[in-house]
Amino acid sequence: MYIAYHPIYNHPVPDNHRFPMLKYALLPQQLLYEGIAQPTDFHTPQKASPQSLCLVHYPDYVHRFIHLQLTHQEALPIGFVQNEQLVERELTLVQGTIDGALWALQHQQVAFNIAGGTHHAFSDRGEGFCMLNDQAVAAGYLLAHTAVQRILIVDLDVHQGNGTAQIFANDPRVFTFSMHAQHNYPFQKEQSSLDIPLPNGTTDEVYLRILQDTLPQLIAQHQPQFVFYQSGVDVLATDKLGKLSLSVEGCAERDKFVFQQCKVHQLPVQCAMGGGYSPQLRHILRAHSNTFAVSE
Repeated sequence: MYIAYHPIYNHPVPDNHRFPMLKYALLPQQLLYEGIAQPTDFHTPQKASPQSLCLVHYPDYVHRFIHLQLTHQEALPIGFVQNEQLVERELTLVQGTIDGALWALQHQQVAFNIAGGTHHAFSDRGEGFCMLNDQAVAAGYLLAHTAVQRILIVDLDVHQGNGTAQIFANDPRVFTFSMHAQHNYPFQKEQSSLDIPLPNGTTDEVYLRILQDTLPQLIAQHQPQFVFYQSGVDVLATDKLGKLSLSVEGCAERDKFVFQQCKVHQLPVQCAMGGGYSPQLRHILRAHSNTFAVSE
């Protein structure tokens, strides 16, 4: 197993966002405690280069983000205060996803990033606590530097992957699939290759039936060579921001089905943890731990 993790992921976060972000510090401990992962599974990424970022982000935006030159108007939708530590965290997070994608491709397995899934970052701006789109950058890296020419991004976070959709809107090599809560952030949606908006209160049975009817067809039609999976656990009924009603067990079945489909088709996968905002941290950790446990 390959797990990208660095202590810099743990901070900085604003006061109103600190509690759910504790998962970045506690999840590695939980995986080790349960025997799901071993110490040798964890790998510390370096910082992504501007050249890698510019594969999908505008050079001007990358330069100004790295050098703390975003205007107040640009920084406001992101929700973080600009500082050097924040930049280091983002660059490390993105490189972790690139490294994991390359490992997954080489070993034809699943690679994880304890952080990642920053799908609200656009080519020219950030929003929703996302500044750089890690899976989009890694997808661009695979397309530019490996033999991979067809990618499927499966985004099952409760929020639409609007930034990812915008970045690849005109790139037929990348199919973006987002299944999300219809009446949730972002309230102005982008157009993914396929969007499935779900009504409030969608339960395990309905959710899983839709996913099981959809994903195999997408794989058959697009014939990807690589899959990026955004496995946000903010789909849980306990999530205070989610608006869907999946159980912890249903969330695990979701992840298991995605991994099984990829395994059947011999598709390497890079998986990012995405969102999770249940009031009790144990629900977040249980759901995230399950994602790792069902990947085999």
